[in-house]
Amino acid sequence: MFSVPGGTPRATYGPNLTQPALRRHGAWVSWSGGVRCPRFAQVDHHLAQVNVSRLLAPLDSPLLADFMAALDEVNAEADRAPGFVWRLQTEDGNATSVQAFGWDAAGSHGVVVNLTVWRDVESLAGYVFGGRHVQIMRRRREWFARAAEATTALWWIPAGSLPTTDDAEARIRHLRAHGPTPEAFTFRTPFAPVTGAVVPADDDWLCPV
Repeated sequence: MFSVPGGTPRATYGPNLTQPALRRHGAWVSWSGGVRCPRFAQVDHHLAQVNVSRLLAPLDSPLLADFMAALDEVNAEADRAPGFVWRLQTEDGNATSVQAFGWDAAGSHGVVVNLTVWRDVESLAGYVFGGRHVQIMRRRREWFARAAEATTALWWIPAGSLPTTDDAEARIRHLRAHGPTPEAFTFRTPFAPVTGAVVPADDDWLCPV
């Protein structure tokens, strides 16, 4: 998942909230498959996401050829996705040359950083676990090293602001040190904006492989 500044945030928020959470945060809206889901009133917040991947080989190696060839298509799908707001990129249209998380390379051939902003968790999950992106995820062990530590962190930011790579590094460090909290959380243990309440997660959001 690698993207461009721009896009129009437009989507709903995640499934399986309790009735008290529903009363606090929003109204029922439609979700894929006809399931009814509540929507958080999040006009003042967007969701930031960072993912880091340790390379098994250099980006220009034959091993990474299929991954590099798929980037433009995967990025374009993200740019069109409901709820997409922004992604970190260089003039190449992706973030593969961004220098960050060097401390996390752990003997690999470098770290690929994906830093994006979305309307809400549901929007991000709908993209990450669907379409072309999930096809790429199924092949990730061909290109990226397994990691025992958390490699993806989510957190809320004021709408209209953008995260930096320094922010992203701090959130990954916090998640690894403290587990999911309102400061940095996961798909499995998401937190609501403003209140910081834990939101029951739907395992359908989680990686299918």
